[in-house]
Amino acid sequence: MKSFSFTGLMAPVFTPYTNNNEKVNINAIEPYVELLKANHVNGVLVNGTTGEGMLMTTEERMLVTEAWQRSCKKHGITIMVQIGGAAYPDVVQLAQHASKMDVDAVLCLPELYFKPKSCEQLVSYLKGVAMHCPTTPFFYYHIPMFTDVNLHMPTFLDRAEKEIANFRGIKYTSGDLEQGSSCLKEGRTIFLGADTILCGAVAAGFDSFIMTTINICPEAALEIIAAMDRGAVADAREKQRLLNARIAEILAHGDWVSAMKKAFRERFPSIEVGTTRPPLNM
Repeated sequence: MKSFSFTGLMAPVFTPYTNNNEKVNINAIEPYVELLKANHVNGVLVNGTTGEGMLMTTEERMLVTEAWQRSCKKHGITIMVQIGGAAYPDVVQLAQHASKMDVDAVLCLPELYFKPKSCEQLVSYLKGVAMHCPTTPFFYYHIPMFTDVNLHMPTFLDRAEKEIANFRGIKYTSGDLEQGSSCLKEGRTIFLGADTILCGAVAAGFDSFIMTTINICPEAALEIIAAMDRGAVADAREKQRLLNARIAEILAHGDWVSAMKKAFRERFPSIEVGTTRPPLNM
């Protein structure tokens, strides 16, 4: 079993496109990795929500995974790959491919049409997927505002840890910090996925973060974490207020992914990431 002990910032990376978004731009990936590493970001999540994984073919997702893995291995960056959000046979294929590529971890959404109605059903689905990448650390992607699967995560975690041998934790993208804090436990990795509550999450004990703004302004997250670590709570709160104001300004230009990708293009024009695919608003 591969070990996993990541803490700090992991960027949920944008998928670069070219030719009016018809083709993935593999050539942009290595300079993207170099940019993140230079900005003290030591991990990437590939094919997640920010990366439009659900708007890509299975073949494209595998191609993108391979390119990120090559560059991440070269530059010493941790790579997690999101494998869910597709038909079950495709999810299985993506799990097998991630295992073959020897990525550091996989992240998996729930079934999005026949949604699980209980923790037992969710664990059963994930267990079926995880058996196809048995030596790869396996994480669940909790993002109820997109999936409409809003089960009690502390209960789910206790059950998943008993039934899925390679289960290691979750990406927690929810504003319910009380429930998120209840998930924290020695031996688990709980990634915060909600940019706007970073300050409170650090106070609660979170130490691992996957947030879209890490691509655009990683210094903001680093400053909030550093302020909380030295006990400068008022300073951290002010920095969080500024980050939230910047997020609101960015979102005036469209949906979450399209607007964030636009902000990334504007700050780092040398990385050719293109726009977003339909049905996002470009």
